Amino acid sequence: MWLYLLFGRGGFWRFRDAPANGWLPDPPPSIVAVVPARNEAETVGRAIASLAAQEYAGAFHIVLVDDASSDGTAEAARSAAPPGMLTVVRSAPLPPGWTGKLWAVSQGVREAARLRPDYLLLTDADIAHPPGNAADLVARAESGGFGLVSYMATLECRTFAERAMVPAFVFFFFMLYPPAWIADARRATAGAAGGCMLVRRETLEGIGGMESIRGELIDDCALARAVKRSGDRVWLGLSAATRSIRRYQSLADIFRTISRTAFTQLRHSHALLAATAAALALTYLIPPCTALIPFGALAWLLMSAGYYPALRFYRRSPLWAPFLPLVAAFYLAATAHSAMAYHRGAGGMWKGRAQDR
Repeated sequence: MWLYLLFGRGGFWRFRDAPANGWLPDPPPSIVAVVPARNEAETVGRAIASLAAQEYAGAFHIVLVDDASSDGTAEAARSAAPPGMLTVVRSAPLPPGWTGKLWAVSQGVREAARLRPDYLLLTDADIAHPPGNAADLVARAESGGFGLVSYMATLECRTFAERAMVPAFVFFFFMLYPPAWIADARRATAGAAGGCMLVRRETLEGIGGMESIRGELIDDCALARAVKRSGDRVWLGLSAATRSIRRYQSLADIFRTISRTAFTQLRHSHALLAATAAALALTYLIPPCTALIPFGALAWLLMSAGYYPALRFYRRSPLWAPFLPLVAAFYLAATAHSAMAYHRGAGGMWKGRAQDR
């Protein structure tokens, strides 16, 4: 199994920072960044400031959708952008059939349509962008003919909980959605990182807009699937300079984050839940339990070797690598909790909303 994962699954484990690629046309396409925000006063100022500081030669505007915040999110955003660069939209009440984030994004897209942008930068209120991010994304989309390009932001990795769990979070995500397979038009695999997605306006309109995925909880991958099924191309890469500034102070914070979407990822299927538990146990737990047997020891060694590039990317010691089975057990427990929360009517809990019921 580990030989297959390391050599037959698109090299997902390599963890290389994506270098700038491509060129900007003359004149550069116009961009509107859409930022949904609900009680994000702690981070939104830095996020908006990073967007306002983009070194982009084309037209660039920011739309923030304030989703019924009660902590001064809109005021923090306004104070971080120069006059005329930011439009703040107050979200309408959430209608049936929509998840909260997608409803906010859809209102931002509607506001952005007034400017008829060539591209929409769909980003979160906890993402800090380097000055060249917009130009790099557009250059990659234009030169590669992609309808959707996305950067996996580098997550915070300071607290014990973050150091223990964050590298594995991205490792597991890339195992499910190998970037090389996402970029391959011959494969059905499609994925994106919702914190930083650049989509062509015509591509988004062609799939029916945000309304076509309005009920999706894992909105980034749903958008990537819709774009790829439409015949357009998708690209996902790592970015060391694009950073999430959301902090996870405890293991409980990370547990809740995993639990929020895990059962949704399994399509609310108990059969898939059981199969996933069995697969996780076989892949991650059996090797250390059988380490006295040559094949068990070899599997554990291959697992650790495959995990090392993720640790190196996050500047963590390679001594963390042999403990990946414990991390996998933590993720398995969060997945089981996700199913229980769904049946209690509290699935997809985020910012006080149960979005998966």
